[in-house]
Amino acid sequence: MGISDRVLRYLGSTRNIVGSSLALLGVAAHFLELAGTLWPVVVAALYGVGALAAPPDRVRLSISPAEVETQRLRADLDALLQRIDRRFPDDVHTAVEALAEIIGDVLGRAERLASSPDQLHVVSQTIRSYLPSSLEAYANLPRGYALARRADRERSAHEELLAQLALLDAQTRKVADAIHRGDDQALRDQGRFLHDRFSGSDLDL
Repeated sequence: MGISDRVLRYLGSTRNIVGSSLALLGVAAHFLELAGTLWPVVVAALYGVGALAAPPDRVRLSISPAEVETQRLRADLDALLQRIDRRFPDDVHTAVEALAEIIGDVLGRAERLASSPDQLHVVSQTIRSYLPSSLEAYANLPRGYALARRADRERSAHEELLAQLALLDAQTRKVADAIHRGDDQALRDQGRFLHDRFSGSDLDL
């Protein structure tokens, strides 16, 4: 494992999160003029206390069912993206890549995604059904026909595909927003825990 990997792992560790949370209390005390001129020392000390007091991250070698499923979905998404060739216009490629980026971010939160069957269903169906079906229907049309507007309908097939991709993008963003709100709530809960845990203790400033 390289140095950068170790740094990234530590940044996401429980020790760093707890230490940083306590250090933020020291920064807040500084702005409230409670820490005096030695506030940098107080901040560093709080970080050290938090980092040392926090339990080490548990070593987990097994793969959870949620991770197994999201890994399969990621593999299916990667396989689909590899099959998209130059039959599709640049704006379609751009829309698909943007959608894939959102999905990739969601798949990176396996446990939280798996905890909501409805959200998991949306992501799974987008990868395995909705997105490939839309792209496949478009790819099977003659290029000129797909780009041409027709008198009996408002949109060309190209415009219809972009509209469908926009709809999938919007729905997937809703899933991502819900997951991020859950992460934000978890962070707030941790902050309340730390405040309750250390409130009234010798760590008060």
